[in-house]
Amino acid sequence: MNPTFGRVLSAMVTPFDENEDLDLDAAQALASWLVESQGHEGLVLAGTTGESPTLTHDEQGQLFRAVREAVNVPIIAGTGSNNTRAAVDLTKRAVQAGVDGLLVVTPYYNRPSQAALVDHFTAVAAAGDDVPTLIYDIPARAGRKVETENLLTLAHDVSNIVGIKDAAGDPAETAMLLTQAPDGFEIYSGDDSLTLPLMAIGAIGAIGVATHWTGPEHVQMFAAFASGDVVKARKLNAMMLPSFGFESMPDAPNPIPTKAMLRMLGHSVGTGRSPMHMEPPGLEAAARAIIEGSGLAIEASLPTN
Repeated sequence: MNPTFGRVLSAMVTPFDENEDLDLDAAQALASWLVESQGHEGLVLAGTTGESPTLTHDEQGQLFRAVREAVNVPIIAGTGSNNTRAAVDLTKRAVQAGVDGLLVVTPYYNRPSQAALVDHFTAVAAAGDDVPTLIYDIPARAGRKVETENLLTLAHDVSNIVGIKDAAGDPAETAMLLTQAPDGFEIYSGDDSLTLPLMAIGAIGAIGVATHWTGPEHVQMFAAFASGDVVKARKLNAMMLPSFGFESMPDAPNPIPTKAMLRMLGHSVGTGRSPMHMEPPGLEAAARAIIEGSGLAIEASLPTN
């Protein structure tokens, strides 16, 4: 069975201009490149990598519509919030913009109870009508794990909750989830370094960050694993490990390194929007060093200095 949204997706960065204003032309160009040149089968907009905490709801609606016009692959809109009413409003805007899926992160900072999480996800999914919805389980950012029993409740009781973006860092627990989830419930890796381990327990896709520049290798890794060539899948994963390490670091958290990498590759994505606008010196040079000699397909297209 083919995954709902494809196997290789990026949580796409949101381009800004020199004034930190939303650059929709650059967003359309980047989306087209990811699909046409990097083998992406879908895109996630306004996630953490897309700097959703700094975007207004109006800006997110503009972004959804612009990218929907630019590409003909599934578009998943990040519509989560720690305010249920805000998430419902943004979800309705995303549906009106014609997106194909919704990504709803666990409410962050206020850390609601597990019972309240079930109510929250149910309400947001209902606002999306029948649009397929993924829960984004990322305890490191949200401060709260969605317990497996509650994920199962949502999977069984809410018809348009079709899977999760798993960044919980516990493949063994995810394996337990899959043993009790409905047929067709989908696991997308939300942690690049754990994509191969999650594939081993049943993940069907990746919503990545380094996928911005390792799309072809991810396509090959999924194909190799599906064909039973685990050795090749491991080699491809090893080739990408430096990129996984580069995508976020203490002095340059996600998405700062990814924007530096894309600028180095010739894409007009700008820097982050405040407070994500600070980056350490030499980051673009570090990005080039990650690619040079890596064996990644994108190495052949490196611009000359």
